[in-house]
Amino acid sequence: MLNRMYRSTVLGVATQKPIEQLVRSRAWNVAQRFVAGESSATAIAAAQELAADGILSNLDLLGEFVNSVETANEFAEKILAIQNEAAAAGVVPYVSIKLSSVGQGQTVQNGEDLGYLNARRIVGNARALGGFVCLDMEDHPRVDQTLAQFRALVAEFGNKTVGTVLQSYLYRSEADRTGLDDLHPNLRIVKGAYLEPESVAMPAKSDVDASYRRLVYAHMKAGNYVNVATHDDSIIDDVKMFVLSHGIPKTQFEFQMLYGIRRDLQKKLATEGFTVRVYLPYGRDWYAYFSRRIAERPANVMFVLRGMLKG
Repeated sequence: MLNRMYRSTVLGVATQKPIEQLVRSRAWNVAQRFVAGESSATAIAAAQELAADGILSNLDLLGEFVNSVETANEFAEKILAIQNEAAAAGVVPYVSIKLSSVGQGQTVQNGEDLGYLNARRIVGNARALGGFVCLDMEDHPRVDQTLAQFRALVAEFGNKTVGTVLQSYLYRSEADRTGLDDLHPNLRIVKGAYLEPESVAMPAKSDVDASYRRLVYAHMKAGNYVNVATHDDSIIDDVKMFVLSHGIPKTQFEFQMLYGIRRDLQKKLATEGFTVRVYLPYGRDWYAYFSRRIAERPANVMFVLRGMLKG
């Protein structure tokens, strides 16, 4: 409960424009710990550095809740560009996209959803380049539409080219996972970082963690590919024991972590022969993502304040 109150307070404060302006002007030196620069070039360079340590990357251009058709299309073009740039640089063009960033919810030609149309372009480009697209999951009102669009994209492009995310703090996620089983989907399992009402999301960390384990184990037992996205040592250790006891090969799952967090653990898992992929966010619209990272741990606030004083 205290953790939820802390997150609620931090995220509430972060929405205030004077705070955003202050952090943007004074905390970029701190944000760079969590964000791989503001351009595709800096993101690709960071991916190449990770590759030198045997770690894969998941490139994510930051930006949420785009309000115009023009801006959504521009955002989609930027994602298409980094797919091509990454492939040219020898980096697998594995990207994450938020459908809201490319127009989800905006109806255009023939009554179709702009986010879906742009996602088709991006996923099609990924297939042509030998890449992959993960459809990020956002706040709970978008879950149904995102899963429906994911299902349509898998039907067209296959489950080797596009995947999506389930959040263990949502009560609905276990039923959602079961409902996707016929697709044999590639799923990233996360705990969830959005501030959600208790009517849809579990307030207790212990319940969220238990749900997380159930989602990972069920998806593995169904023979599907799982992205175990966590920095939680106890969950990582439990997953290691689970795959060993159930004979699940290392080729059926990977560990995913955030850029700038637990770098020592990332390298350790890679040297142990596990596939490790780092979620590599970049771009000028970094504030919302940065705020969610700060809201995860009280120690992060002091880290930011110290950095702002130095900056």
